[in-house]
Amino acid sequence: MPELAQEECVACTSDDDPLTGDAITNLYDRIDTDVWEVVDEHHLEGTYEFEDFRDALEFTYEIGELAEEEWHHPDIELSWGEVVVEMWTHKIDGLHKTDFVMAARMDRIHEKYAPTDDADDE
Repeated sequence: MPELAQEECVACTSDDDPLTGDAITNLYDRIDTDVWEVVDEHHLEGTYEFEDFRDALEFTYEIGELAEEEWHHPDIELSWGEVVVEMWTHKIDGLHKTDFVMAARMDRIHEKYAPTDDADDE
């Protein structure tokens, strides 16, 4: 099975049904479940942690650029050391595979910013 982050973001139509049940579970298992949760089978909510504000800000900028590139825009909340992302496909008022592909891409971007255990030792 290919890495989800490498799969194409495919735009849905208003004729598509939101994902439910096993379809959500199968995709959810392919993203960072320490970051993301599925809320009411309607949207994804992810909380990313950072060592400082600058890293959180740079990550926010990068996922903003990703959103523009894919024309799939999450709600983003930036605070010191944390970025919260909420995402669903508005056109179908629910989850679509593209939401999970975007989450996987955000997980991949976060890898370079993730706090190290060394910071806890100081």
